Amino acid sequence: MRPCSDRIPVMTANLGFVHASRRAGEFGVHSLDHFTLAVPDLAIARHFYSAFGLHTPEEPTGLGLYATDHSHRWGILTEGSRKRFSHKSFAAWEEDFLAIRDRLQILHIPLLDPPKHATAEGLWFRDHDDQIVEIFIGEKTSPAAKSPFSHPVAPAGVRGAEGRAAAALVRPRRLAHILQFTRDVPRAIAFYTQILGLRLSDRSGDGIAFLHGIHGSDHHMLAFAKSAAPGLHHCSWDVGSLGEVGLGAMQMADKGYSKGWGLGRHVLGSNYFHYVRDPWGSYSEYSSDIDYIPADCDWPAADHPPADSIYLWGPQIPPDFIANHEV
Repeated sequence: MRPCSDRIPVMTANLGFVHASRRAGEFGVHSLDHFTLAVPDLAIARHFYSAFGLHTPEEPTGLGLYATDHSHRWGILTEGSRKRFSHKSFAAWEEDFLAIRDRLQILHIPLLDPPKHATAEGLWFRDHDDQIVEIFIGEKTSPAAKSPFSHPVAPAGVRGAEGRAAAALVRPRRLAHILQFTRDVPRAIAFYTQILGLRLSDRSGDGIAFLHGIHGSDHHMLAFAKSAAPGLHHCSWDVGSLGEVGLGAMQMADKGYSKGWGLGRHVLGSNYFHYVRDPWGSYSEYSSDIDYIPADCDWPAADHPPADSIYLWGPQIPPDFIANHEV
C-alpha cells in the first residue's frame, strides 16, 4: 500500500459508476448502512427531516429516512418517551462478516437476540458503551470514490447567482457519517478498530476521534466525542456543492429551524458544513467535499491540537454545541 500523498489526484466531477474495491488481506465492515433513533414525536421529526430535504415515508417501525434516489434507507425513526440513539447497522461482505463473527467469539463478546422488526440475519451485540451494534452481509453503500463536488464560476458578463424564488430544494445525496458521544474515546477507537476493522483517520487527544472503512470510504463514516454518557451528536448528509450547504441552511431557517452552526470548513475531513439543530438538541449537518480514503491508501492518522479538532474557519461555536442532551 502506498501513502496517500503518493497518489495522483483524480477529477471526480464527471465520474460514472465505480466498482467497490476492497483492501486485500484484511477484514472490516465496508459501510455504515443505517442508524436508528428514537424521538418523542414522529410528526415533529417528519417535519424537521422533510424540511431538511429527506424523504420520510411511514414504515412498520416508524419513519424511514431516504435521500434523493429513494432506494436506500439511511435512517429509522421510532417513537419513544425521549430522544435516544437506539443502534447502528454496518454492512460487510461475507468473508469479512465471518471474520468479525469469529473475532466476537474469540473475545467472548456475547451476541444478542435481534429486535422484533429486524429483517436482516445479522450479528447483534453491545459495544464498549453498552450501545447496540448490528453487522450483516450487504452491498457497499459507502462511496467507492470521492463524491463529486462542484463550484461553478460564472464568466465575465454573466450573472452568477439565480433569484431566491428559482433556487431548487436542497436534497442530500446520502448519509455521510454520524458522530456519537462516548464515555471513553480511546476505548471507542480500540473497540471499533479491533472488532469492526475500522481505521483511525485522525484524533485530538482523548476528546474526539474519526474512523474510516478500510475498503474505501470518506475520511470518517463514524466519529466519537467525549461525554458523560453515550448519545447522538449529529448525523451528516452529503450534498454536491458549497452553494447547496448555504441554501440548505436557508431552507431550514425558512421552516423555523434557524439554530445551528455554520457556514464553515472543518480541518479533519476538510468538508464544508452547516449544522441545523433538531427539536431534541442534536444536529443534522449539510456536508460537502469531504476527504476520501481509497482502499489502497494508508492514511497518515495524527493526533491534532484542539484548535484543529473543530474547524478551520466559520462563525463562533455556540456555547451548547457540544452538549449531550441524552445524558
